[in-house]
Amino acid sequence: MLMKRVVWGIGGLTLFAGLSFAQITAISGEVKGEDGQPLRDALIKIERKDIRGNYRVKTNKKGEYYYGGLQIGVYDVTLEVNGKEVDKVQNIRTTLGEPRVVNFNLQELKKRQEALARAAEAGQLTEEQARELSPEQRAALEKATKERQKALERNRALNDAFNAAMQALEAKQYETAVASFVKASEIDPNQHVVWAHLGDAYIGLAQSKTGADRETTMNQGLEAWGKAISLNPNDAGYHNNYALALARANKFPEAQAELQKAAEIDPPNAGKYYYNLGALLVNSGQNEEASQAFKKAIEADPNYAEAHYQYGLTLMAKAETTADGKIVPPPGTREHFETYLKLAPNGQNAAAAQAMLQTIDSTIQTTYTNPNAPAAAPAKKSKKK
Repeated sequence: MLMKRVVWGIGGLTLFAGLSFAQITAISGEVKGEDGQPLRDALIKIERKDIRGNYRVKTNKKGEYYYGGLQIGVYDVTLEVNGKEVDKVQNIRTTLGEPRVVNFNLQELKKRQEALARAAEAGQLTEEQARELSPEQRAALEKATKERQKALERNRALNDAFNAAMQALEAKQYETAVASFVKASEIDPNQHVVWAHLGDAYIGLAQSKTGADRETTMNQGLEAWGKAISLNPNDAGYHNNYALALARANKFPEAQAELQKAAEIDPPNAGKYYYNLGALLVNSGQNEEASQAFKKAIEADPNYAEAHYQYGLTLMAKAETTADGKIVPPPGTREHFETYLKLAPNGQNAAAAQAMLQTIDSTIQTTYTNPNAPAAAPAKKSKKK
């Protein structure tokens, strides 16, 4: 049956040879992938433009394709890989004789696309690159250009407001700093750095106020810090600084929680955060809790001199005095002052640490003596008989 159809087809071609056979042509080519190697089983779609006609062929193991039996006309040739159209050559006019060759090179295409993207981003398209754009691409490029220009203007305004705010903050002009940081936050609400510095500016401004005004301004600062942390929750420094702001607002439990978070996020600097926690606790009169915080600071960083000194002070607060006037602090107190002097012999608390060691070695008077009482008469010597 197959042979008969083939023979019939040959006969038909012979019958109309003078009219049709000479009009048949072909399209062929090769396809290379992004790695520069032949791409097998890529789909080539051939669409005739002057009259209706659609044809398909796949590349062989050498990345080659061939489609014959096409009438002379105008065609679009599209490359499809994994169900996605990745390249297209339009308005290919076939001619008699050799097949029209349409090659695809995805490696070169990728390079062109990257260069086009860079040029489009910079607004420096060459005439040749511009000609490569389809109407859809031109529209997308114009839209992207407008959006980029708008973003540039927004960033310029943001930088201007932020820089002005920083200058005011450094000069301790807190009202000016707050106004500029607020402006920056309105331009871009997602900049955590803006919110963090706005928090500092509000806290600084609150120090010049009293009563309800101070409380309101302080709360605005804490709110700004909260937004900064919500945008950047894994910054240990933010949690540390937020804790200091909370402490100024007398919110010590919240401050402790923030410093604990800072230590958990940034273990290498946990000693500093626990030390700050201890300082906050001392200032709030929580000496036992402060002692534990300083102890944690030492455990995190055994060479933290100031932590040794402060821990020693908390231990000295628990010292007892014996009946004979001997001062007996908890075990380890002496060692922490000695460690401080070893780590920081010229430190700011070196003299105080030395004084504490002398206190430990001293004996205090435990009975009262009236300094104005007359001196006792000397004892009479007994006479020998």
